[in-house]
Amino acid sequence: MLSLAKTTGYAIEAMSHLDPPGGQPARLRNVARRAHVPYAYLAKRMPELVAAGLVRSVRGKRGGVLLARPPQEITLLEISEAVEARRWLGQCLLGLTTCSDERACPAHAFWKEARAQIESLLRRTTLADVIAHERRLAGFLPPD
Repeated sequence: MLSLAKTTGYAIEAMSHLDPPGGQPARLRNVARRAHVPYAYLAKRMPELVAAGLVRSVRGKRGGVLLARPPQEITLLEISEAVEARRWLGQCLLGLTTCSDERACPAHAFWKEARAQIESLLRRTTLADVIAHERRLAGFLPPD
């Protein structure tokens, strides 16, 4: 089954637990615990999110991380590209190294269109959409 990498899922989950700009910075260990993301993994990926301008790091005693922009301005495509570039897209659905527009495999046209649709969805879906979805579901989930 095709899906975004776990890296993107972890980044989205962690970012959904961060305050927006002007909010309270959170310690990375607390974010990892609340988001159910391995701390070491998150610590490795956080610099990528900071470099992409999605997360802001605050130094000092009351430091931590928070969103660099409001969640409604951060797309899932931006998050995915920050932590795994565009590797999830793949060039060929069948894994052929010679597949291109000039020398297409039998699945090329389908996969090219599917990739465009996936990219469009990720470009339209924001972190705010994910947060709202999780809040709607929270009433149906058992407490931790």
